[in-house]
Amino acid sequence: MSVGLLAVVDDILTAALKASAKTAGVVIDDAAVTPQYVQGLTPARELPVVWRIARGSLINKFVVIIPLALLLSAFAPWVLPYLLILGGSYLCFEGAEKVLEWFGVHHAAKDTDVRDEKKLVSGAVRTDLILSSEIMLISLASLDADLGIWMTLAALVVIGLGMTALVYGAVALLVKIDDIGLRLMKSEARGVRRVGARVVHSMPFVFKAISIIGTVAMLWVGGHLVTVNLAETFWHAPYDLLHVVTDAVEAAGPVVVWIADTAVSAVFGVVLGMIIAGVVMAITRVVKRREPANAGH
Repeated sequence: MSVGLLAVVDDILTAALKASAKTAGVVIDDAAVTPQYVQGLTPARELPVVWRIARGSLINKFVVIIPLALLLSAFAPWVLPYLLILGGSYLCFEGAEKVLEWFGVHHAAKDTDVRDEKKLVSGAVRTDLILSSEIMLISLASLDADLGIWMTLAALVVIGLGMTALVYGAVALLVKIDDIGLRLMKSEARGVRRVGARVVHSMPFVFKAISIIGTVAMLWVGGHLVTVNLAETFWHAPYDLLHVVTDAVEAAGPVVVWIADTAVSAVFGVVLGMIIAGVVMAITRVVKRREPANAGH
């Protein structure tokens, strides 16, 4: 019996490893997006906030995404592309908001401190819901159909736990690197102190780069999600354009093809995100104009 159990566990781990390998790009995106949510917090609050986001990610995966994905794949698989279009559109909107903020444009005034932990965590968990959905749906599609419902569920649980630990473990390490640098600066060894000083001084540039990478990642992943799933539903034009571009550079090798795919998806994400942001800004202005009138009445 123990041999049979070990064989089952081995099959689950093997299936989970093969499926999760195809989600590497999205995992990198998730790890790049999350640190920007804890920038500006006091050092004592960084790890607790990361833990709260990680806990929200686990709830996303095990309470929402996995049960819903299994149910829909069994009874209404045609719904999944539409959900991914909505999720991708939200990522494009989030990315476009970041781009607009770089140029000093804000779609709404903040009535509280932007470092409010509840808002930070809720925003990060919403974004994680989209990225985790793609991770789990890609994993589900990559698992063998003959695994059976319970083996499939077990493999998804392993993937969900592993990806959450990988992403938020990396994020926790990243946000505490400056503290590590400060400790190194207190060392008696001169060389170690120099290394610590360089680490501390480089962190603002590192977080700036992470913010840019995270924004590009949201636009890329969101644009790619919408493009691919539009082609599976009712509009092939963006996906056909993507294939025209990637086919044109195919001779240059897989790296160039990946760069071209990413660039086209990101551009599509920017355009779509700007359109959605424009609509949101217009609605916000209309609501604000009506608020004084309603207050007067």
